[in-house]
Amino acid sequence: MTELDKKISSPDFWKDTREAKKVTKQRKTIESVLSLWDSLEKEVEDCHVLLELAREETDSQELEAELQATTEQLEIKVNDLEFKKMLGGQNDFNDAIVSINAGAGGTEAQDWANMLLRLYLRWAERRGFTSSIFDILAGEEAGIKSVTFTVNGDYAYGYLKAEIGVHRLVRISPFDAGARRHTSFASVFVYPDIEDDIEITIEEKDLRVDTYRSSGAGGQHVNKTDSAVRIAHLPSGIIVQCQNERSQHMNRALALKILKARLYELEIKEREKEIEKVHASKKQIAWGSQIRSYILQPYRMVKDHRTGLEVGNVEAVLDGAIDSFMEKFLMS
Repeated sequence: MTELDKKISSPDFWKDTREAKKVTKQRKTIESVLSLWDSLEKEVEDCHVLLELAREETDSQELEAELQATTEQLEIKVNDLEFKKMLGGQNDFNDAIVSINAGAGGTEAQDWANMLLRLYLRWAERRGFTSSIFDILAGEEAGIKSVTFTVNGDYAYGYLKAEIGVHRLVRISPFDAGARRHTSFASVFVYPDIEDDIEITIEEKDLRVDTYRSSGAGGQHVNKTDSAVRIAHLPSGIIVQCQNERSQHMNRALALKILKARLYELEIKEREKEIEKVHASKKQIAWGSQIRSYILQPYRMVKDHRTGLEVGNVEAVLDGAIDSFMEKFLMS
């Protein structure tokens, strides 16, 4: 944080707005971790003080009760910190892009997709995150066919990646005049919101620069000086050359510009490979491979099929109380 504070106090800090926002966001995250750590340390010290007082008192039941309550709260906070430590994936800290698609089943499935949308928006609101819908396709009678929205907040993708998969709802259909039980499906997929923050830095030590005499259709200058430049970028193996300009300096500048463009293209391809890995998991999602079932009839329960976790308070879950499912899955 000290290093970031040095950057932030620089007079030129806000010249590059994008970089400045990244640094301030990073500082905010580090500050929250340090603040939590300091408060935990203080609470541990308080527990030691209470313990010593309880040992000295002849009638220490009240102190023991206070100590018990304090250590229980401390345990919750430590577990939360341990969980955040598990969110160490490359993109876990990023914002999330969430996509929900209704499965087969017409109005029933479309209504279920809309219920899931509300669930995740409520979850984001509970955590103090912001969300924004930027693409939605309404159903013919009710609900939605599909929706894509962003969730902005620390570790949004880290948390929400636990929701990737097929979600199954069993209930008495409000759209069936015969009041029969229906099973509906909707798929949820989550992408990390990767900012286009590629910066290409070329180190002089990584370059091998050769000069040679330009070839061409003659002319006084072209054939008499070693103005052509060939640059090899040793880490990537990319070789660029330029001989069109009249001076070695100009050819070198142009060759470096081409090299930067080639390295940028290489970085884009690497990022596309990473995204493709995420997409590969999407292809494995099939109807019938549901990750979680929400049963409203004949009994009431939400069950995660990956971890076996069961919650009886269906209303709370549908209102966004899904942290227990996320944490159980991610910790496992």
